[in-house]
This record gives sequence, structure tokens and C-alpha cells, in this order.
Amino acid sequence: MIARAGDFKAGLNFYSQDQDFIQVGTWHYQKGQILKAHNHLLAARYVNRTQEVIYLKSGSLRADFYGENNDQLIKSVEVNAGDFIICLAGGHGYEILADNTQVLEVKNGPYLGTAKDKRLIVR
Repeated sequence: MIARAGDFKAGLNFYSQDQDFIQVGTWHYQKGQILKAHNHLLAARYVNRTQEVIYLKSGSLRADFYGENNDQLIKSVEVNAGDFIICLAGGHGYEILADNTQVLEVKNGPYLGTAKDKRLIVR
């Protein structure tokens, strides 16, 4: 799923569903809005899938998305500065299209190493 820089709606809005392993939402508030201070409670969770969010700070890239149970390319999308990608299922790959492209990647852990984390897709 691609969220464009201009897609932010007023208030708190989530792209992910409650059952997703990574929760992705946007904030769009006016000056003076108060968000109550809080701690998150400890809760045992079972996680069997890595989900990630890619935020493109600068530059551009092409994101290729693949089927979950096969290596079939589903679609390719150009992503630009300010956009973000939410990968909840299926495969993905990237080609950097501009010099000095900067990306922030966030995913759930713990990280178990490449051998237990990834299966490469042959193109």
C-alpha cells in the first residue's frame, strides 16, 4: 500500500487494521492539540510475519510488489519524497531512481537474521 505525502486527513487515521502486526497511522492536527501522555501496557503477542513501513525522506524509488505465495510481480509504483510504503504481506523489492535518496525503514522485531527472515525472489 502506498500513502502519498498529501494524503493526510484531519485527526488520527490508521492505514493498518487492528490485527496487523505493525500499526501505521497518520496525525494531522492544528496548533494547541493535546495528545494525552501515556505508557503502553505489556502484552504478550504472537508475531509470525514481518511487516514494514518505508518512509521516503528524499529522492525517489520504484517499489515492486509480488504475490505472497509466488514470485509473480503484481505491480510497480514510483514513490517520491514524503510518500510512504506499508508492506503487510507479499514480497517487495526496490530500485533507487535518484541520487541521495534517503529512506527510513521501520519493521516489527525481533530480527532473527537473514536466513530466518527472507526468501529471495528471482527475477
